[in-house]
Amino acid sequence: MTDHSVPRRSFLSTSAATVAGAVIASVGMPSLARADALLADPGSPAEPAPPHEIKLGVASYSLREFPLDKALEMIKTLRTPYVNFKSVHVPYDKTPAELADIRKHVEDEGFKIVGGGTITFDQDTDEGVEKYFVYAKNAGMPTIVCTGKPEVLPRVEKFAKQYDIRIAIHNHGTEDKIFPSPYDVLKYVKGMDPRMGLCIDCGHTVRTGTDVVKAIIDAGPRLHDMHIKDLADMTARDSQVAVGEGKLPIPGIFRALQTIKYPYYVNLEYEINAKDPLPGMQVSFAYMRGALAGLAQSSVAMTPAPKNAKTRTS
Repeated sequence: MTDHSVPRRSFLSTSAATVAGAVIASVGMPSLARADALLADPGSPAEPAPPHEIKLGVASYSLREFPLDKALEMIKTLRTPYVNFKSVHVPYDKTPAELADIRKHVEDEGFKIVGGGTITFDQDTDEGVEKYFVYAKNAGMPTIVCTGKPEVLPRVEKFAKQYDIRIAIHNHGTEDKIFPSPYDVLKYVKGMDPRMGLCIDCGHTVRTGTDVVKAIIDAGPRLHDMHIKDLADMTARDSQVAVGEGKLPIPGIFRALQTIKYPYYVNLEYEINAKDPLPGMQVSFAYMRGALAGLAQSSVAMTPAPKNAKTRTS
């Protein structure tokens, strides 16, 4: 089982570390409350954030071994409403009416569908491409996280405009012969419709030797989705650990997202311990919330006092 300790990082103040510990305690027990009840609580970490704040979500691939309702129950313990759904939970072969029913069920449970995928555009035909846009539209997915050969992208762009759905091409690291790093995506979508963009996978990105923080800044408004994970070895795919227990520059990643005013979602893709992923996912969310709390405190500490402020004396 994943170690539940959150490693100390120099950027975290003592109080921020306390926040992280408190969150670990709060998510350690399954919540019986609906996810939408969390949204109604102004003090909840799941409170909807303005665009310049970081919205933490879940890639449902993390829970691929569990049926939809069980996955939703598990996500509730993470206290976030934001979910990017894999086809194992929202199948491609469902009818439009069935997809509408799944969407309603998910939303009635208090969740927000933020996208779907990863989807592979493997046919460069109108029918082969459009079927995934129809699927996404019926399922209520505003973003398609995807991959495919470069020659299919103009056709994907056509339907992205027609259906008004964002495209986030996912980079898959050194094994990916087309899109190993975010820059390999950016060179293809440059000059395309603004809906054509990328999903930066942090773990796959660093394995290519790419500076993930710089890649986020350079992607700017083309960044439409993000998969976050952590690695104990920055070159080894199989070294994934809970976020905060590895070597990725998580605070720097969050700071870069704040710099570009990233308006979408940072979705935890926890690919290890498939039979029992929840403990590691809980640790990951606790660490990320502690990191964000530390950055917020740092920002407040560095904010200069108003010029007309008077020094208070005792």
